[in-house]
Amino acid sequence: MEKFTLEILFQIIGIGSASGLFFNNDSLYIIGDNSGFLYEYNMQNQQLNQHPLIDNPTQNIPKNLKPDFESLTHHNDTLYVFGSASTENRNKMVVFDIKSKTILQKNNLVDLYAVMQNFGSIKPEDFNLEGAVFDGENWYLFNRGNGISNKNTIFTIHAKSLGDEFALVATNYKLPKIKGVRSSFTDAILVEDKIYFLSTAEDTKSTYDDGEILGSFIGRIDLKTMKIDFTQKITSTNKFEGLTFYKKENNKIEFLLCEDNDTELLETKIFKLTLPIK
Repeated sequence: MEKFTLEILFQIIGIGSASGLFFNNDSLYIIGDNSGFLYEYNMQNQQLNQHPLIDNPTQNIPKNLKPDFESLTHHNDTLYVFGSASTENRNKMVVFDIKSKTILQKNNLVDLYAVMQNFGSIKPEDFNLEGAVFDGENWYLFNRGNGISNKNTIFTIHAKSLGDEFALVATNYKLPKIKGVRSSFTDAILVEDKIYFLSTAEDTKSTYDDGEILGSFIGRIDLKTMKIDFTQKITSTNKFEGLTFYKKENNKIEFLLCEDNDTELLETKIFKLTLPIK
């Protein structure tokens, strides 16, 4: 691949452990894996608002209690926020309307996740969803293979609603390694007919405990074949967990990224990644 650029665009005070983001009309919607809020940051006036996603939300929920919101996707004017499903209290999906700034519904997806685990031959302790894409007809949920089994799996669920009857496909991937540690999915978005994804190499065999960060990749999957077009290492130090489309011009595509710093510090750096269009 031709040269990419990665730069810090700005910093937001008031958000910690950012794990997902969505750019829309000069606003960034951001979730944090230890927070009970959906954050809305206006990039023009630098104003930060927060919308409760759970009852009695706080900004730093203890690890054993947090809903662990890791995935954020959208369709039309609706945002879908997913917990990681890595423990019993992380099975929530919250549906948020961008226009009215209200929650439309809250679902517990434990039954669906049990079917996915069985279908994908993934043990509960290795089940850890960290990316989601919805195109109006299909849901793509990304299992992060940072458990013992290293199951990096995309579950394709054909259903307009996750409460409907569905058809299910599981596709496994071997993602690139850093220093012998295989990277694992941390987020994904759909741009036209391509899925762009992030993966991070973290030296741990647990979906619960953090490990040494060895670096992150961006990659692309062709939606028609579900095969990887390319992967590109973009850092040796950052644990990028959020990815959103920013703009496309002059044969280049730009994304905004956020990182999980695995601390209680309420500061979030927003990065801009520029890639040549292949």
